[in-house]
Amino acid sequence: MDGNSSRIFRAYDIRGIVDQDFDADWVEDLGRACGAYFLARGSKRAVVGRDCRLTSPGFQERLVAGLTSTGVDVLFLGMVPTPVCYFAIRHLGYDAGVMITASHNPSQYNGFKIWAGKSTIHSGEIQEVARLLAARNFPTGQGLATAHDIEPSYLETLTGLANVPRRVKVVLDGGNGAAGLVTKALLERAGAEVIPLFCEPDGRFPNHHPDPVEEKNLGALKAKVLETGAELGIGLDGDGDRIGAVDENARVIHGDRLLAIFARQVLAAKPGAAIIGDVKCSHLLFADIAKHGGRPIMSATGHSLIKDRLLKEKAALAGEMSGHMFFADRYFGFDDAPYAALRLVEIVSQAGGPLSTLLSDWPQTFVTPELRADCAEHAKFQVAERARTEFAKDYTLEGNDGARLVFPDGWALVRASNTSPSLVLRFEAESEARLAEIRKLVEVPLARWIKELGGEM
Repeated sequence: MDGNSSRIFRAYDIRGIVDQDFDADWVEDLGRACGAYFLARGSKRAVVGRDCRLTSPGFQERLVAGLTSTGVDVLFLGMVPTPVCYFAIRHLGYDAGVMITASHNPSQYNGFKIWAGKSTIHSGEIQEVARLLAARNFPTGQGLATAHDIEPSYLETLTGLANVPRRVKVVLDGGNGAAGLVTKALLERAGAEVIPLFCEPDGRFPNHHPDPVEEKNLGALKAKVLETGAELGIGLDGDGDRIGAVDENARVIHGDRLLAIFARQVLAAKPGAAIIGDVKCSHLLFADIAKHGGRPIMSATGHSLIKDRLLKEKAALAGEMSGHMFFADRYFGFDDAPYAALRLVEIVSQAGGPLSTLLSDWPQTFVTPELRADCAEHAKFQVAERARTEFAKDYTLEGNDGARLVFPDGWALVRASNTSPSLVLRFEAESEARLAEIRKLVEVPLARWIKELGGEM
């Protein structure tokens, strides 16, 4: 099986449907391509981890076989959350690795996140791996494969990075992904009282889709918070690099607001620090960062893109609406939901009031969640570029990821999704009526452009 390069080699990872887009033989060849890629950059050893999907153990075996056949020595971790794989790379002094995961995608998917140098690769570097795979001119060698349990070091290190002076009751929804048990252990070691939901790994994801950013997946978490009187609820995605949260009233704290809460804590310790938010975040976030003495930066969306920007800007913190939170404050600067959960519990334990009041000084606005408009894969980037070109004729745009329109009393966003055949939309305004006006202004011409460019599903 050759794999569909244009579909599965995405902007910041490799992802597709098992036995439709790739199979185990293809995965072994991907291991060979990764070996060629690593060796060309002077890396002769790599870390490999996997999530709890039913296909991941077999894929790990074949990926390791491919890597070692090129002469790369492999340290394989078994089932771990993505950030624990990243932690192993940094903590053990490696500069290469592959995490086998499809993140929050449904169970029939799988994928690969590739680390080289100081972070995960993206864009052109992902395409370089695709080129090496297609060329099939793989180096040969006899690398060694060694198993390693990194979890004890991860728990010990992270426990020492937070101060939780008061016992906080928290409900934790692991989504049956790879991060539930390790996050539960981490929070309990820090002194929290944890009420677990769906923390046992199960690659079928039997209870709900493992995406805590979608409010429809938070029903059990919200109910358990209210039932138990917990001070907050935390949800994890399938591979543990994204966090969702609800307050003590079971109200969702969207990613930009969560980032603002983290930013205030970081800026209290590091005045003037750069804080990065993605293009989907509220204008209130960027204003709040500046108000609290930080340097706000708007980034394109994408976990690898933001990790790269964080390094270049030497930022202390970054975050996305999607729940990726990147702490370079006290930590390595990659997206780690267990650590973000620990920092949130720390904040709640030290706060003078409940979680729901921490942003009580924000003005009221009317904002949509992240919306999606179906658009065929082949057309979505064309439509997003058309939107940018057309809207720029009459409106001020900001950011460089799709079209973000700025109004005196709100904003609107249209961008192409990097993970699904759709366009991502978000809107915010000072009144419900104005929100409806802004939506109409954007959505009516957008529907026409989708049709004109052949993007209808």
